[in-house]
Amino acid sequence: MWIFGREGESGFSACSTAEEVTHGIDGHGLTAIVTGASSGIGTETARVLTLCGVHVIMPVRKMERGKKVKEAIIEEIPNAKIEIMELDLSSMASLRNFASEYCSLALPLNILT
Repeated sequence: MWIFGREGESGFSACSTAEEVTHGIDGHGLTAIVTGASSGIGTETARVLTLCGVHVIMPVRKMERGKKVKEAIIEEIPNAKIEIMELDLSSMASLRNFASEYCSLALPLNILT
């Protein structure tokens, strides 16, 4: 069973890191909205996507927490294209506002996590 450390058909295993999996991928010209980017796996997803050159949009409920994550990513990856936008998924008004603001940026949406 490959899950216990042996590589699967993809060449990766449960022990592979996100950086290993995305090594060599050029994401320049792509835009991603990464939900949950203010903590945990969402933060790591945003960080690794910016390493690949993807323009990352971080919709966050708590802007201050989002700013800290953005600053940490920019400290590691100075040329990172990363933005934070306010979004509370429990509020339809917030969702509509986010969608309107995002549309006004005239960016494509290539990746949604």
